[in-house]
Amino acid sequence: MTNAVTWTEKRLIEIDAATLCRWLASDMAVLVDVREEWEFAQDRISGAINLPLTKFDIRKLPAHDGRRLVLICAVGRRSAQAAGIMMATGYDKVTHLRGGMLSWDDADYETVSGEPKKEPVAAEIALLPCASA
Repeated sequence: MTNAVTWTEKRLIEIDAATLCRWLASDMAVLVDVREEWEFAQDRISGAINLPLTKFDIRKLPAHDGRRLVLICAVGRRSAQAAGIMMATGYDKVTHLRGGMLSWDDADYETVSGEPKKEPVAAEIALLPCASA
């Protein structure tokens, strides 16, 4: 069995889909998806905020009010790159989903699609992304 949370030497915290699911269901995390806008529109986790790596600016990261800020992409590569940018600019610990959306989809957790609203609507945020867990 693999660990749910893994520390790497660069203070990058890698979590699995089940851990992210629990954190989101308990309102313990804010999810930032660093995939391109077209990828985000095709398939995303409910309530995620899109900040593509190609336009990544730490000043645009959402307020997380004591909740964990978690980065996600398609397979984990771009979210790790975004985490590197964050750590280079002073963040001590950055969390990302190991395996990205691929691992989320493999766990058969819920996703939404279509053009996102500018501000997530309460109905989208209220969806429990891992209700099938």
